[in-house]
Amino acid sequence: MADEFDRPVKERRRWGARPTRSDRFGRFSEAIARFLGTPRFLGYLTAFVILWLVWNTYAPEEWRFDSATFGFTALTLMLSLQASYAAPLILLAQNRQDDRDKVSAAQDTQRAERSLADTEYLAREVAALRQAVSETATRDFVRAELRALVEELNREDEED
Repeated sequence: MADEFDRPVKERRRWGARPTRSDRFGRFSEAIARFLGTPRFLGYLTAFVILWLVWNTYAPEEWRFDSATFGFTALTLMLSLQASYAAPLILLAQNRQDDRDKVSAAQDTQRAERSLADTEYLAREVAALRQAVSETATRDFVRAELRALVEELNREDEED
């Protein structure tokens, strides 16, 4: 439930609603592409190839199904088939990731624009406050003015 809050409302799954075919296939291709890029997959593939080579090299002749004399043609074909399916699945997953990145970039741009507007507003407010504060008489200013008035009055009294 909580993981659905990170998606827009229109993309959230409703009760009983099923994802579209393209979305299911997209998720499937992403899962395969993620698995193909793991050390686990490389380990499985390496073990499979080693097992294949050992079996078709050291097993009794009638149990072998791929000949070393022909360069393990069946193994080559299987690895080519795996690569021919892996490449498009990886490209599909990359395209989906690019789409997500575009949406994220657009949201980041909107956030940055809002942040800039907020910053500009706050800068204007701070400037207005500075201006208002600079027009306000401070204690020292009032004291200086009062001293000047007292001195002026004292001078006038002395002249009279």
